[in-house]
Amino acid sequence: MAHSPKRKLFLDLVRAIFRINGLLLADGDRMAEGVGLTSARWKVIGIIALSNAGVTVPGIARALGQSRQAVQRITDVMQTDGLVSYATNPRHKRSVLVQLTDQGQQVYHALRTVQDPWAIGLTDDVPVDELESALRLLQRLIFRMEKP
Repeated sequence: MAHSPKRKLFLDLVRAIFRINGLLLADGDRMAEGVGLTSARWKVIGIIALSNAGVTVPGIARALGQSRQAVQRITDVMQTDGLVSYATNPRHKRSVLVQLTDQGQQVYHALRTVQDPWAIGLTDDVPVDELESALRLLQRLIFRMEKP
């Protein structure tokens, strides 16, 4: 069976995503280390910070494509460290909301002072339409892969 050009391009894209994922994790660990975190905790803090009134553990897990159990372990440690708190969820009795504490907000802002220049430096010469196109493609693939 001959390999189609589209199939090869898609597999090249998959390999590039694997590679950039590793690079993002390494850069994330390096940047987060300055405030005593790992990139795993940084990702969780980012999801919580971008929510207005808190987010559930399953919501964080969905956003990150991770298991609920893995996120629960991270948020439990972050609660012990004083970075997050659990609050009653008016929409769901058993699924509490995870919110940043004042200390968690401070850590998030410290991370942003490192992350923002990094992001700007990586994308300074990349046209906005290329970033938008890449984002749309990845979102479309995510949607297709998450469909039951």
